[in-house]
Amino acid sequence: MKQMTTHERFSRMFAHQEADRVPIIDSPWKGTIQRWQREGMPTGMDWRDYFAVDKVANISVDISPRYPYRVIEETDDYIIYTSQWGVTLKQFKQADSTPDFLDFTVVDPDLWAQAKSRMTVDRDRIDWVNLKKNYAVWKAERQWIQAGFWFGFDVTHSWMVGTETLLIAMIEEPEMVKDMFHHYLDQCIAHFDMIWDAGYTFDSIYWPDDMGFKNTQFFSLSMYRDLLKPYQKRAVAWAHKKGIKAHLHSCGNIMPIVPELVEIGVDALNPIEIKAGMDVHKLKRLFGDKLVLHGGINAVLWDKKDEIIAEIDRTVPVLKENGGYIFSSDHSIPNSVSLENFQAIVAEVKKVGAYI
Repeated sequence: MKQMTTHERFSRMFAHQEADRVPIIDSPWKGTIQRWQREGMPTGMDWRDYFAVDKVANISVDISPRYPYRVIEETDDYIIYTSQWGVTLKQFKQADSTPDFLDFTVVDPDLWAQAKSRMTVDRDRIDWVNLKKNYAVWKAERQWIQAGFWFGFDVTHSWMVGTETLLIAMIEEPEMVKDMFHHYLDQCIAHFDMIWDAGYTFDSIYWPDDMGFKNTQFFSLSMYRDLLKPYQKRAVAWAHKKGIKAHLHSCGNIMPIVPELVEIGVDALNPIEIKAGMDVHKLKRLFGDKLVLHGGINAVLWDKKDEIIAEIDRTVPVLKENGGYIFSSDHSIPNSVSLENFQAIVAEVKKVGAYI
């Protein structure tokens, strides 16, 4: 079979058809890129070109309340600042550090009302300069282009109100929670309609909404159906009306929720986190003809060459059957993964993920 472009591979996977090989994409950490450069990858080179893997372009918009950015404290090791979402964070300066969320502005319905009034539709929330500079390149390279939606449980608790506040509100203030999910989605739709109407079309929407952690979910299935599912359904319907795909990222074990996602028409699910308890082989058996499976390769194994190659050999041939699979780790590529290991991983996937 002749070599295909990224766009051709993705299109065939979403149509549940075979391609030349399964698409290969991922998200290496900043420290992983630095390690690969120390180990021989040229500085300044796109890592995707170096490994000859697939390219996905992302379009994002700013739907935040635009609270003022303010530095509170800065040392050689960290910076404490307030974000445009009204969150006070302590960001450590090591390459792959995780921020500490210290305080939140939006913690009750009145404060949400104030934040909501600041989340308005405006052309200057779109990076038109980036689109004008890069869109033609993405199209010429036949990349897959996705619109980065920003709504739902995950981004609300992690970037605006805090996990504890939102989980309590889902019980005690459900109307506020619904209004937050609704308004976030309204803002995404309005701005991406503006982008689409300007001629910058895209192939899918992609949004992060982690609904689970290790072995279980953050909330019950009934709470999901009442509070979150209607907004995910509306996002999917919006995408399908435009003739494009809906691609959801949800970490954790969300096995009980997957049938609900299939019901509302979600086209692809990522990252299928094996280390949290997801069963990618079961998902292939049950939903392989309806749902594109993206990921499902345990990131914990990627620094163990023999083990990760064995896992690829065990899993990829099953998941690639009849299309409907995109290869990546079940989250991202940590800095424990050497250049040599990733070269071996890519080579193995190209071999066992090929269609003859």
